[in-house]
Amino acid sequence: MTQAHEMKPDPDAQADAPADAAPDPFAVLEALNAENMALKDKNLRTLAEMENLRRRTEREVADGRAYAVTKFAGDMLNVADNVARALAAIPAEARAAADGAFKALIEGIEVTERDLHASLARHNVKRLEPEGQKFDPNFHQAIYEIPDESVPSGTVKQVMQTGWSIGERVLRPAMVGVSKGGPKVAAPAAAEAERS
Repeated sequence: MTQAHEMKPDPDAQADAPADAAPDPFAVLEALNAENMALKDKNLRTLAEMENLRRRTEREVADGRAYAVTKFAGDMLNVADNVARALAAIPAEARAAADGAFKALIEGIEVTERDLHASLARHNVKRLEPEGQKFDPNFHQAIYEIPDESVPSGTVKQVMQTGWSIGERVLRPAMVGVSKGGPKVAAPAAAEAERS
């Protein structure tokens, strides 16, 4: 009989042993919700990264198109300078008295200069015209100062070499002479305070 007693299952032992019971549905649901949220977050981050990449690529392509001719345009500025020098070298009296072949030569140089400037403008290369403007170190390079009390200090009085820009960038700063000795230019905030 002792043998039969040993074979009989003990109800207390069964309660202590791990059972192959079904998992808690709330725990499973919670785990699936957490996994779903993690995947959703990962998906949103990936979509945001792709959108940023798309925008950056579009900006780089636009910049590439806008500034592709930068090196060539920079080389063409020397040609524009030489054509302008050629025209400036002709005295006003000689230009007025020109006839025949000399007049045709002058007109040909003038047409060439206009065509060159038009070609540069078609590629968004523009001449900077700073004379009379406030000196801006982003667009101008000061070569010397000119004493002049009739205009505010820091006004561009003379342009030694024309400046050029391409799009929003400076291709070559204008080399200028700047006034000194005139009244100081008031800062915009200070001017507003004085008006109030």
